[in-house]
Amino acid sequence: MLLREMMSDPLLERYGVVVVDQAHQRTVATDVLQGLLKDIALQRPELHVVLLTAVEPDPKQLAHFTGSAVPLIHLESLGPGDVVYSSTGDSYFCSALRLVLEIHHSEEEGDVVVFLVTTQEIDLAHDILCHEGHSLPPDLGELLPVAVHPGQPGNLPILGEEETRQNRRVFLTSSPNEDFFWAVSSISFVIDAGLEKRSVYNPRIRTNSVNIQPISSNQAKSRKHLAGPTGKCFCLYPENRQLPIEKRPHIVESDITSTVLFLKRMEIAGLSHCDFIDRPDPGGLMQALEELDYLAALDNDGNLSEMGIIMSEFPLEPQMAKTLLASCEFDCVSEVVIIAAMLTAPTCFMVPSVDLKPEATQCHMKFQHPEGDHFTLINIYKAFKQCQQDSYCNVEKWCQDFYLNHTALLMADTLRTELTDILKRIELPISVPAFGSRSNTVNIKKALLAGFFMQVARDVDGSGNYFILTHKHVAQMHPLSGYGAKSPKLGLPEWVLFHEHSFSEDNCLRTATHITPEGFIQMAPQYYFYNLPPSESKDILQNFLNHEASRYQEEKPPTSLEEPRENQTYDRCIIQ
Repeated sequence: MLLREMMSDPLLERYGVVVVDQAHQRTVATDVLQGLLKDIALQRPELHVVLLTAVEPDPKQLAHFTGSAVPLIHLESLGPGDVVYSSTGDSYFCSALRLVLEIHHSEEEGDVVVFLVTTQEIDLAHDILCHEGHSLPPDLGELLPVAVHPGQPGNLPILGEEETRQNRRVFLTSSPNEDFFWAVSSISFVIDAGLEKRSVYNPRIRTNSVNIQPISSNQAKSRKHLAGPTGKCFCLYPENRQLPIEKRPHIVESDITSTVLFLKRMEIAGLSHCDFIDRPDPGGLMQALEELDYLAALDNDGNLSEMGIIMSEFPLEPQMAKTLLASCEFDCVSEVVIIAAMLTAPTCFMVPSVDLKPEATQCHMKFQHPEGDHFTLINIYKAFKQCQQDSYCNVEKWCQDFYLNHTALLMADTLRTELTDILKRIELPISVPAFGSRSNTVNIKKALLAGFFMQVARDVDGSGNYFILTHKHVAQMHPLSGYGAKSPKLGLPEWVLFHEHSFSEDNCLRTATHITPEGFIQMAPQYYFYNLPPSESKDILQNFLNHEASRYQEEKPPTSLEEPRENQTYDRCIIQ
């Protein structure tokens, strides 16, 4: 939020103090903010910058603001309680659940935090503990498992003092949620698997790879302190395990296309220099600039184009911002705003336990749209809004009945309002809703292709093996996709546009919609198309392109003054 405010107030002249909390997590946003704050502090010596870290700051952070005497204040803690190490190998999951049940049987008071690794482990542990809780003796009190996913802290059950003595909450979570539990004073036990899932962006294939790796020693120390001086921390790894001192900052492992767009905008605002604590990966930086060029966000000099300036106004990833702007041209803004909000908010689909999974799939299928998952999201949002407006409809129960996340849908609704307000502020047209008409369906696909032409795949064998054009990788549809469910309503299309590809986690395409090769050729920039690696799918598209070119030549033969279109494209590639 503060970074976006800096686009109109680059020196933060409305503020006297800026406090950056959780600076030790080294997110992209906090690293960019610290890089810009260093320049601002030099221009505004009266500005006070305060960094809060739950662990010892790394040397680079300490050295970053050297220029004046920087005070370092330590708040001494009482230290961790008992720490127990045990080597569980790969069976940390079962060991963690056994420990939870042993703690509950011991009748010692206090809540438990269990640090697992993946979302799937959190959900599975929640289901197992719920099942086990039903068979526990009543005199032990109730066991209350609470799934707290990273980035989506749920509603924690609030217990009174008497209830706390009788019941025990078990918070099931993973990195980077350590800081979330400092405010929960009732925690007496911490169970730490000592591992975390890291998403690392690969600019060459434009997708994230998921790595399971040990946590840093700073993270381990932070987790031990959560139980307090009288609690216990169970480390499910040997005491002599060598943990890295600090974890790598996200700026060197993430897709920084949105960050580059923002920094280009800040150059216009007058802040032309960002002094990074750790510089972004050069390959990632080049890929970000290339992608912005494909999206027409940059001019021939590498500065923001008019399109890029407008794209930077929206709190969206650049591809989605371009899609939203294209929807103004194709008269489908009302529908694309909903798609943008639903894909920016956390997923609205709830995946229950194995027993209820078929029932949830059937409920989700009721919203499926024959044109694809992007249209299904519009159906879900419209049904949600209709329930909100119905005085007889209990919205939370409606979401629960259809296995939809009420909080995520509320966030999507808020995002839709915010995006609509931005469109009005910069005086872009907002179309009248026309969802369901044939022309509207075609226009939505054109708008999606205008932004996501780099995320197109083709079914190469008719069985759901989708070949991704950009890096020649084969993936399958995600089970939550209408195409993945293999429902009778949606067959498997040959060509799809997808929103996301999770590479090493499940190798699936998420949120896919059927497109035609003609539509792709019409909307994709030719200099992007010619840079695609050779493949059978590209040859098929080239045939369509040749057909279109010959038809164009028949309608309007080139004059001697015109340069052939192909040569223009080739020159553009050379300049790139």
